[in-house]
Amino acid sequence: MKDWTHILNHLGEERSNYYGATVPPIIQSSNFAFDTVEDFRAALANEIDHHVYTRGNNPTTEILRIKLAALEGAEDALVFGSGTAALAAAIIGNVKAGDHIICVNHPYAWTTKIVEGFLGRFGVEHTFVDGSSMTAIEAAIRPNTTLLILESPNSLTYEIQDLKACAALAKAHQITTIIDNSYASPYYQNPIDFGIDIVVHSGSKYLNGHSDVLFGVVCGSKQMMKQLFSGEFATLGAVLSPHDAWLVIKGLRSLTTRLDRISKTTLEVIDWLKQQPQVEKILYPFDVDFPQYELARQQMRGAGGLFSVVFKADSIAKMEQFCDALSNTFLMAVSWGGYKALQVPTCVFYDQNGTSGSHLPFTFVRYCIGLEEASYLIDKWKEALPLLD
Repeated sequence: MKDWTHILNHLGEERSNYYGATVPPIIQSSNFAFDTVEDFRAALANEIDHHVYTRGNNPTTEILRIKLAALEGAEDALVFGSGTAALAAAIIGNVKAGDHIICVNHPYAWTTKIVEGFLGRFGVEHTFVDGSSMTAIEAAIRPNTTLLILESPNSLTYEIQDLKACAALAKAHQITTIIDNSYASPYYQNPIDFGIDIVVHSGSKYLNGHSDVLFGVVCGSKQMMKQLFSGEFATLGAVLSPHDAWLVIKGLRSLTTRLDRISKTTLEVIDWLKQQPQVEKILYPFDVDFPQYELARQQMRGAGGLFSVVFKADSIAKMEQFCDALSNTFLMAVSWGGYKALQVPTCVFYDQNGTSGSHLPFTFVRYCIGLEEASYLIDKWKEALPLLD
């Protein structure tokens, strides 16, 4: 069992290296010097483990790497300037022209753009599949399939994949597996334990937890991270700054406390919402009515504060009025995982004539619960829900 307290508060923090300071310093230097040619040569030969240039490895970001790898049960980790940068590097680093990718349906929008738009320009083929069906995933495998991209749960409708079965199938066909684990965070799910090769996070969400840093992380074996480091990581240069790494280290201290509080509040508000006549359906992996509830309980230790609601409303205008009424409490904003409640209403993607490219109805709203009291949020819903009648 992981020692969460040790990882979050002590691991990687060699205080003797910085005057016994209880808080690691920000080593802002871009450059690092050597006393001898031999020392310089050795560092250049293994830059992932030495400090040469901050575009590669930096003392402050190294502390964060050590912590994140331990949280995921990985041998190593690399940190990036955004979750999309981390995901793009992990995917690009594992395909070449002529390869075929299998990806679950309706992943994070930028995953689709990387797979379909960007890599499609370079002769990489792809197939999107129903990730809840192992039959569908197996049927999509081709002789040139080299990569399986998972997102479990996803961050809109929360479909889940059987991680153990996916890993076993992929290994039988020499296919690399990548999963976006942003929804669950390492606190609630560790895909490497099920045999998944590479774990990616948009760390701007729960890992940082304060909505003030863009960052991403890729976790995996030492060999895979070394290959990625010398390839896409160093070449594309989408690195995390030492100052932002320091902010994330600070945010990580409260990861378990934040998620325990958020998860408890989320279950309370969902229990209340399910009793309201204006609510048609709620999607949340740890709700007993969720279609994949049993699998969620098998793979995850918790489900955080991201859930979606389908309301009963007969017009886009009513949905707009309802969401506007809540906008001072549930801030209308993208992203999630911070300390404030947020909402993303699907009606924002519809015009007044009802035209939209979204596969979701205009009555669909994704909520993210922050550190608010459940009673505070429920009171705001009580005021706004009659607007849907």
